[in-house]
Amino acid sequence: MTLFEDPAYASRMLTLLTLSFHIIYATIGVGVPLMIMIAQWIGIKNNDNHYLLMARRWAKGFVVTVAVGVVTGTIIGLQLSLLWPSFMELAGNIIAMPLFMEVFAFFFEAIFLGIYLYTWDRFDNPKKHLLLLIPVAAGGGMSAYFITVVNSFMNSPAGFDIIGGDLVNANPVLAMFTVSMPTKVAHVLSTAYMTIAFMFAAIAAFRLLQKKNQEYHKKSLHMAMKIGLIFAIATALIGDLSGKYLAEYQPEKLAAAEWHFETSTEAPLVMWGVLDENNEANYALHIPYALSILAHGFPSSEVTGLEEFPAEEQPPLVIHYFFDTMVTIGMFMIALSLLYWFGMRRKWAFVEKTWYRWLIVAGGPLSFLAIEAGWWMAEVGRQPWILRGLMTIEEAATTSDYVGWMFVLFAILYLILGVGTVVVLTYMFRKNPVEKDLERMQGGDES
Repeated sequence: MTLFEDPAYASRMLTLLTLSFHIIYATIGVGVPLMIMIAQWIGIKNNDNHYLLMARRWAKGFVVTVAVGVVTGTIIGLQLSLLWPSFMELAGNIIAMPLFMEVFAFFFEAIFLGIYLYTWDRFDNPKKHLLLLIPVAAGGGMSAYFITVVNSFMNSPAGFDIIGGDLVNANPVLAMFTVSMPTKVAHVLSTAYMTIAFMFAAIAAFRLLQKKNQEYHKKSLHMAMKIGLIFAIATALIGDLSGKYLAEYQPEKLAAAEWHFETSTEAPLVMWGVLDENNEANYALHIPYALSILAHGFPSSEVTGLEEFPAEEQPPLVIHYFFDTMVTIGMFMIALSLLYWFGMRRKWAFVEKTWYRWLIVAGGPLSFLAIEAGWWMAEVGRQPWILRGLMTIEEAATTSDYVGWMFVLFAILYLILGVGTVVVLTYMFRKNPVEKDLERMQGGDES
């Protein structure tokens, strides 16, 4: 008995499950070190124990997520070989280098994180302790870079020749600098920093709604919302460049994401809606000229339609909803954080109202949903290719009939890891509330 009749489909579902779960911890691994570094820098600069405590508490919680990230990251490496053996046989000698470098970057981050935690209050000059966060943050950024390089290679393969069906003359260094790499890496980093800032803002807003330590959480909220706004705007600007990359190098993905079937000028951006049998988008929001501007920068630009590509090479149209989810949440978070920033500067009362703080609370999980939707669009939108233009999903996948059972077992594992993370973090911070940690800091207790 098999859960999925098609091993290739089962492999896709298991990979989707693993990546969707891992991206949560990967985003935390990239974004949290920067937030810790900023909080500690402000605390040292202003001699403010609240910001120093933020850095300490966030670092303690970060260790838990790093441990889980090790497990899920290792699983991804194993699944590449088990689920996609033909792909690894073809391209393994190319992607082995960035995968190895990603592991090196992670250990680089983890080693300095351990030193950072162990040496808290052991430096006469706290600025020296702050410097330990530079390699932690750099390690997180490098880890994101190297793993994104692999994804970039799959979308725009380069750095080799194909002779007789074999990949030869491989140059892993050139393969790490493909045409899609700059926008992909920049987008991954900016969205990670944005998401983690809004995650901390959501936590602070929730604690303020519970009337917990007002001063500490107000400072946390104010800092996180400002950082979130900066990276939300950066993400939007990089997203515009990503749209232009797609229009030039993967026009079929952009056309499918926008339900743009016929090549035309002055193309509108289609948001949401429902397709009918004639490929007409009903109940959709059409933004005039916006797709032409996104694709080429001018309202009159011509945008290639999906009809220009063979049916078997067209991505699934469901990616339209992934794109819309990502964009809608991104615009919402820009508006929410921009209003907060203006409101605090101009002392508008509504930004401290209960309903507005609940919107900020919602912004945390919504930001993670936007990250997930972005990756779903990137991966599903590459279909039917695993290595664009060279190898399809069907050609790359395992033929094993047991992938479906692996899906069940890994789903149980991820459920245990996810629930365990929440339970451990909840216990850790309930046992050591902000008030108790502040007393320890003011009393000189290093525990």
